[in-house]
Amino acid sequence: MALKCGIVGLPNVGKSTLFNCLSHVKAQAANFPFCTIEPNVGVITVPDNRLNALAELVKPRKIVPATVEIVDIAGLVKGASKGEGLGNKFLANIRETNAILHILRCFDDENVTHVDGSVDPVRDKEIIDVELQLKDLETIEARIDKVEKKAVTGGDKEAKVAFDAYSKVREALLKGESARTVSFDTKDEQKVIDNLYLLTSKPVLYVCNVDEDSVVKGNQYVDAVKDAIKGENAQILVVAAKVESEIAELDTYDERQEFLNELGLMESGMNRLITSAYSLLNLQTFFTIGSDEVHAWTFQKGCKAQQCAGLIHTDFERGFIRAEVIKYEDFIAYGTENAVKEAGKMAVEGKEYIVQDGDIIYFRFNV
Repeated sequence: MALKCGIVGLPNVGKSTLFNCLSHVKAQAANFPFCTIEPNVGVITVPDNRLNALAELVKPRKIVPATVEIVDIAGLVKGASKGEGLGNKFLANIRETNAILHILRCFDDENVTHVDGSVDPVRDKEIIDVELQLKDLETIEARIDKVEKKAVTGGDKEAKVAFDAYSKVREALLKGESARTVSFDTKDEQKVIDNLYLLTSKPVLYVCNVDEDSVVKGNQYVDAVKDAIKGENAQILVVAAKVESEIAELDTYDERQEFLNELGLMESGMNRLITSAYSLLNLQTFFTIGSDEVHAWTFQKGCKAQQCAGLIHTDFERGFIRAEVIKYEDFIAYGTENAVKEAGKMAVEGKEYIVQDGDIIYFRFNV
């Protein structure tokens, strides 16, 4: 599975600059609202030092990293859910993403216009939240209209489950709360809501875009955002998009690392952003290795061996026999598959085995 994230935010908060850093797809970045007219889509590789270490030992013809798809839409403004600005027409582009990256401007710069005239990331967050909530409310109310009669007077059990789930979300949205804050009594109710791909049901990573001086310790704007999202099922990350764009222009790894060290950072904000997105969605990585390729595969934490086999090919899942599993640390220590086997470090697992992050797996199947 490929991770798909949608970038949202007001105009001129650094969305397109951040997108360019992430994807190296050069979206237009300009100091005026609505410079992103068409949604930009970029596919980027997930940084993973383990993949490189395995490739050093195996010497494959090809290395295939896990990927993340990033969708950047036009900046949203107040009234977007009702058609104001250009962002509304592109909300559908992020409906089927796994998570939302909400970019907040947390820096002062008189040369960069703010659409509302002043820097206030908490206000900006609330504007976007309201627009997404209103769009979801529109979806929920349309669904309630379809099932209410069957649920209340028709005795339709499925309609009753859907009606109850929709009603709970509707109540939260009317109170200005996002769908992801709602708890459901049954898995059936949760499934009904999951199938709607509501914008406010998605996990959110708030990305505070700061100036260079604030990239390590943050600033008062970041502190205000931290206070504002307490109680939300969300994470926060501090990056300096302008600094990240400068890092992206450097040619070599050593140059980029030296620049980061001068700033007091261990790794780039883009790497930290992808890692945070993985954590937010409970995603992990397993590997398949061979002379043809070393391949990283993204899976949901808790996924069983047979399910993970299906990520490679449906035949692997359908004809699953067993999974031969080597721990990453053991392969690095012994250097080859044969050496691992001789040391008794390869485990044979069945379809119920819970795959662990970093597992190297050989799937045996027959169809």
